[in-house]
Amino acid sequence: YGRQGGFLLDEGATPAQVDRAIEKFGFAMGPFRMGDLAGNDIGWAIRKRRAIEQPGMKYSKTADLLCEKGRFGQKTGAGWYDYVSGKRDAIPNAEVEQMIVDHRQSLGITPRKISDEEIVQRLVYALVNEAAHILEEGIASKASDIDMVYIMGYGFPVHRGGPMLYADQVGLFNVVQSMNRFAKNPLDDANFWKPAPLLAKLAAEGKTFNQST
Repeated sequence: YGRQGGFLLDEGATPAQVDRAIEKFGFAMGPFRMGDLAGNDIGWAIRKRRAIEQPGMKYSKTADLLCEKGRFGQKTGAGWYDYVSGKRDAIPNAEVEQMIVDHRQSLGITPRKISDEEIVQRLVYALVNEAAHILEEGIASKASDIDMVYIMGYGFPVHRGGPMLYADQVGLFNVVQSMNRFAKNPLDDANFWKPAPLLAKLAAEGKTFNQST
């Protein structure tokens, strides 16, 4: 979810566009507003550890550049957005947007127009695939249990029913087709979009997550 947010910035989106798209879908906060609330330095520390544990993992370096500027979020009054003391309103910052543009140019990336639909699909399907792994590994016994955790603990929009039910409604075949398309994007991570075996199996059989338990 967070990694996809970073890739979207590299490819041409802004933090405000990504947050606005997923909030319109129903989330209370997008990934960048949430990062500012939780503290961007927390994610920075995790990425540093993962760089040692998984040196081959691909991710956008934009968030690291943000943290190098000391923009850790609401607690410092500046993160992906600016904040006025005593308020939580996220105010877009021109310096941050220019930082993203400069980083994109340093990578030789030509920005493209990214639709809100693509933003939502990449963020939500990332959750769906991870949830499929959780179900397959027996960490959760039912798809509906995973949906409840995402709704109650992670702010997944209630009216969407959770990532598993939402994927069932979209159609798992359609979800996998979209994931395969994202995997062909050279600026994304093909390994990230490899469907969980359970997801691939159910999609091929024309079944749903709720039919698997």
